[in-house]
Amino acid sequence: MSPKKIDLLFKALTQSIPDPVSELNYQSIYQLLVAVILSAQATDVSVNKVTPKLFQEAPTPEEMVVLGIDKIRSHIKSIGLYNAKAQNIFNCSKMLIEEYDSKVPDVREHLERLPGVGRKTAGVVLNIAYKQATIPVDTHVFRVSNRTGLVKAKTPDKTEMQLMKVVPSWAGNTAHHLLILHGRHICKAKKPLCSQCCICEYCDFPEKRLD
Repeated sequence: MSPKKIDLLFKALTQSIPDPVSELNYQSIYQLLVAVILSAQATDVSVNKVTPKLFQEAPTPEEMVVLGIDKIRSHIKSIGLYNAKAQNIFNCSKMLIEEYDSKVPDVREHLERLPGVGRKTAGVVLNIAYKQATIPVDTHVFRVSNRTGLVKAKTPDKTEMQLMKVVPSWAGNTAHHLLILHGRHICKAKKPLCSQCCICEYCDFPEKRLD
């Protein structure tokens, strides 16, 4: 896809989604980190169902450690991989207290040291909380990027690398959420709503559903 076409595509997405923000609910950077850890292989909707009570009881790393693994687990048991996630949230909170003065770091290398935090989770936190031009690739970003022809990659890591090269600099901070929200609500996996798509004219997808 040509640079001009890519620029037009992101301008169209920006007009269609003027306020591209995360659909996770949180009140602090720490709570954002916990919510993103919980969202791995789970939907934002399912995460938002469990975090209100969890954050009411444990809004800070200190209170999360006091809450303990068993009670964390009981709050998130409707979420996939809840046993591992409870352990990670507890250990992550403990490390934040002991090594980072209870503050979520704004450097990728430090974030990725935290239990339960991989490249994608770190990228999401850096993008949302610290306004860094990261483009973490989840299933929606991967699908939209490759389906439209923005990139041609077989893995999320390669998709991210290619996106970082082609996304216009003016869209660097918003590209992640523009692609996620477009994939979640329009460019769906099984039945893309091509007839409602704001970037249909720029998309190279050979199986467009325009009926």
